[in-house]
Amino acid sequence: MESLNPEEVLKFLDLVTNLKHFSRRGWAVCEIKNHEQIAGHMYAMGIMTFLLGDDSKLDRFKCLQLALVHDLAECIVGDITPHDNISEDTKHAMEDEAMKELTTHVGSKIGSLIYNLYKEYEAKETPEAKFVKDLDRFDLLFTAAHYEKRDDTPKKLQEFFDSTEGKFQHPFIQELVKTLEQRRSSHMVNNSLISKDSA
Repeated sequence: MESLNPEEVLKFLDLVTNLKHFSRRGWAVCEIKNHEQIAGHMYAMGIMTFLLGDDSKLDRFKCLQLALVHDLAECIVGDITPHDNISEDTKHAMEDEAMKELTTHVGSKIGSLIYNLYKEYEAKETPEAKFVKDLDRFDLLFTAAHYEKRDDTPKKLQEFFDSTEGKFQHPFIQELVKTLEQRRSSHMVNNSLISKDSA
């Protein structure tokens, strides 16, 4: 087993802990109060990897690992959104440098494992990486629908549904999206009926 420097491990944990407190800034731009932090999003994705049955051809453990590292760079660079006017190339370069810095604190073997998982997710070429990207997008929609219902603001976050339309690849996630959208539409119809009755 590789010997780790406890001081360096604490530096790693100091950085990673930022994810518990750094905002998912897209929600702030949309003026959503009491919105999730980055770690909450990663946790939700991690939980969703358990939805893969034992008969799945996907490596469930690999999917869990990918979910846990996919936004890890944000513990240093924060959540960069399209509203920041930073090009995709620049964003990827910043995140890549952040991952290189972050992984220097946990030894070469663990550091390489984490960095390579991050690169696998970024490339989105393996079946597991494609599935985890579906989870990333689905959690965005699920959370958006949750905020619309919680705050009684139907369709306020429609832009997220529009921007992800047709991008889901995994059949089960496609079914989840379809069911979520049906539930969301039903909630909007019910709200409309309640409003008419109250008028």
